[in-house]
Amino acid sequence: MGIISRFADIMKSNINALLDKAEDPAKMVDQYLLDMRENLAEVKKETAGVIAAENKAKRDLDDAQEKVDKAVKSAQNALKAGDEDAARKLIAEKQRYESVVADREKAYALAHDNAEKMRQMYDKLVDDIRELEDRKANIKAKSAAAKAQDKINDMTAGMDSTASLEAFDRMEAKANEAFDKAMAEAELNVKKDTVEDLVDKYSKTDASVDDELAKMKAELGL
Repeated sequence: MGIISRFADIMKSNINALLDKAEDPAKMVDQYLLDMRENLAEVKKETAGVIAAENKAKRDLDDAQEKVDKAVKSAQNALKAGDEDAARKLIAEKQRYESVVADREKAYALAHDNAEKMRQMYDKLVDDIRELEDRKANIKAKSAAAKAQDKINDMTAGMDSTASLEAFDRMEAKANEAFDKAMAEAELNVKKDTVEDLVDKYSKTDASVDDELAKMKAELGL
């Protein structure tokens, strides 16, 4: 039964296990459905052949058993008629067919077991295909959403808002430091009056004012 060996993995696996191995479930689901339909067509054909072999084995078994039963009845009738020689031959014929029945029972048991395996395999494929058809749209939608999320994750990777604010704070502090330093230097650059400058400034009087004051006193007779 080469077909059973080739498709043993179908009986041992399920849709989820196969999809878990897929890098792209959206693409895998279509390919998997295609493969399963091809497998189903082959399994269906092989199943029909195995069931036909089972039915033939059953007919052969029934035929041999019928000959055993017929030989028994004929031997009994021969004895009733007093013909022991005929009865002896018929009993020998019965025994020969009994060995045939034993062989055909084994053949039928094997054929029946193979047919059951093929029926189970066929039913499982049908159920898996139906389930995957029902879930295909959902699988593709989730796959598309996962790809979109991956793109967003890639775009936002490394973008740390806290780190950005901290960097901005450092730049602002550095700018403030530079501004304060520049203002301090400007203040230092303003010329300060020395003591000598103050003495000279306040020791001098305005000559024009003194002259005008003396003139005004003279005019007033003071």
